[in-house]
Amino acid sequence: MDAKEALSRLSAYCSAAERCRADVEEKLLRWGLEPKVRESIVLALEKDRFLDEERYCRAFIRDKYLFARWGKVKIGQALRLKRIASDMYAPLLDEVIEEDAYLSGLRTLLASKRKGIRASGRREVEAKLIRFALGRGFEMDDIRRCMDISEENE
Repeated sequence: MDAKEALSRLSAYCSAAERCRADVEEKLLRWGLEPKVRESIVLALEKDRFLDEERYCRAFIRDKYLFARWGKVKIGQALRLKRIASDMYAPLLDEVIEEDAYLSGLRTLLASKRKGIRASGRREVEAKLIRFALGRGFEMDDIRRCMDISEENE
């Protein structure tokens, strides 16, 4: 595959959905193009705004929060795996996800999970809910606020 065909295919790929630089670089690497050619294609895609890391971060954060019900920690980890710098996505987490909606969503998630938990006591239920919420990427402070657990209960 030559550079012109790769650019054309990647333009269509990026037009279909938001993509990050790492996604595009991975495809170029699989196609076996040389490093200079790969870099020139990525720069051309960025110049023509097919690739935009900030726009990608906003879409990723919004989708993972609304549809996958992930917390900020897990979203940040996923973006780091996409090789996006934390100074790029960290401010966007607070900007895209409204604090009141975030905590309300966590409360709803915990209430829903609580219905399906089988446990012998209140502390066991709380422990299972905490593990669940931590696994979803929510911070302990937020979990504690949503479950109304005081620090002395731990």
